[in-house]
Amino acid sequence: MADFDFFVIGAGSGGVRASRVAANLGAKVGVAEERYLGGTCVNVGCVPKKLYVAGSHFGEMFAHARDYGWQLDAPKLDWLTLKRAKDKEITRLNGIYRGLLDNAGVTIFEQHARLTGPNSLRLGERDITADKILIAVGGWPFVPEFPGREHVLSSNEVFALETLPEKIVIVGGGYIAVEFASIFNGLGVETHLLYRGDCFLKGFDQDVRQHMVTQMQGKGIHLHFNTDIVSVTRHGSQELEVKLNAGNSIGAGQVMLATGRKPKLEGLGLENTQVELSEGGAVVVNEYFQTPSLLYMRWAM
Repeated sequence: MADFDFFVIGAGSGGVRASRVAANLGAKVGVAEERYLGGTCVNVGCVPKKLYVAGSHFGEMFAHARDYGWQLDAPKLDWLTLKRAKDKEITRLNGIYRGLLDNAGVTIFEQHARLTGPNSLRLGERDITADKILIAVGGWPFVPEFPGREHVLSSNEVFALETLPEKIVIVGGGYIAVEFASIFNGLGVETHLLYRGDCFLKGFDQDVRQHMVTQMQGKGIHLHFNTDIVSVTRHGSQELEVKLNAGNSIGAGQVMLATGRKPKLEGLGLENTQVELSEGGAVVVNEYFQTPSLLYMRWAM
């Protein structure tokens, strides 16, 4: 007899929901999460990003207020106050997710889970068996290889910044790069957005893309199209030099790479199963999200 009817690897949005539903239907359920309950969205994605977006709007609101007769001293951002408020809200949400799992009767393992077979896992020094296993590990920021990549931030680390830089270089052309460029610019940071193509937000409506270019440039964001990063060199503790493919360089206090995400499957033990991966590194599943070895998968993004 297996230890669990259903075991979930990853307690993000997908993993938590699946765990609760299965437990409420009477299954004995376990879930393993090695980082934070709630996954990317709650901790380093949608929720903290929206809090920073809201905070970044106030500078513009203060400026407009003067046109309506408000007499204001020069507003000044206390970055740590904003960050601590964000951290407090994330901690609150982590607790809510824990309560949801506890109330459903789900057993939580706060450690790394590694597959040892199609129906077995290892959690630390403990071996677990399960009739069904759900892979809900989600994605992880992808940073390409280049000299100095150890000096850059991804969309994970950017939420942990203890100080706000005076100048930042953001590399990427998707919505994460565009959003963070707008956030930092709104917070008063000189912002440079680099994209290797001729216009960001590939795949979006062309009119929307061009409108975004006009709006962002109008707000003072420096857009560099057909531009790619070659290397990053640190000079002292506060200055980074970003060398570009055109041969010129940009100095900045921080460099952020928003160059896509990949499934977080490293160290999962898939080699101990019959699970197959696509050319893009994702788990191959059928129309019911089943793998050949009858593992079930749903991304917890």
